[in-house]
Parts: sequence; C-alpha cells; structure tokens
Amino acid sequence: MKSVEELKAIREKALKEISIRDNENKIRIVVGMATCGIAAGAKSVMNAFAEELAKRNINNATVSMTGCIGICRLEPIAEVIGVDGEKTTYVKLDAEKARRIVAEHIVNQKPVVEYTIGEAEK
Repeated sequence: MKSVEELKAIREKALKEISIRDNENKIRIVVGMATCGIAAGAKSVMNAFAEELAKRNINNATVSMTGCIGICRLEPIAEVIGVDGEKTTYVKLDAEKARRIVAEHIVNQKPVVEYTIGEAEK
C-alpha cells in the first residue's frame, strides 16, 4: 500500500464483499456469541443456521453474531428479525432446533413458539 487512494480502494472492495452489511429487505438471524453463548453451544447453532440456509438456497436471510444478549441462563440464544423489524427471540437452542426454525419460521413464516423466550420461562 503506497497511497491513501489505494487504501480507499481496498476498503471499498472489502465493503462490497461483506454481505452481512447488506440487510435491506432481508431477514436477519443474530446469534449470541459471547463467552456464555459459546460455552453453551452457540457455535454449532450458528453453523446450523448458515448450513440450512445454504442447503435450502435461501438468499433473503443473513446470519450474524452479536455479543452478550443478557440472559445467559437461556443460552444459546438467537433472534430472528423480520424485514418489517419484528423480532422473535429463541432460547436454549441446539443445531436441530436451528434447522427447524429455518424450516418453519424462515420458510413458512410460522415462528416455532415453543422455542421462544416466553415459552421457555413456563
């Protein structure tokens, strides 16, 4: 890198390649990946979401990670945020539950109520 222009070009190229920033008109799946989430198995949950979306060739959804969501005892946690901004918080997840959420919530627009935060407290 020999100039500011070259640095700007590298930055622009990197931003174009990062699809995680392109969330307009997409469903967002955000997985809590703080130490509490990782210890509870969030990595396999995140991988299952990404794999299932790819397997089903779903292009209108992205998977990303965040830090602590604040309710560690319910980890692994993922939030599905619809195009309209409506958020559904899923708790105590594993890879199979993540696959079911893709099939029912993402594909068929029917949240898996028994995995949501409200149901987990009962």
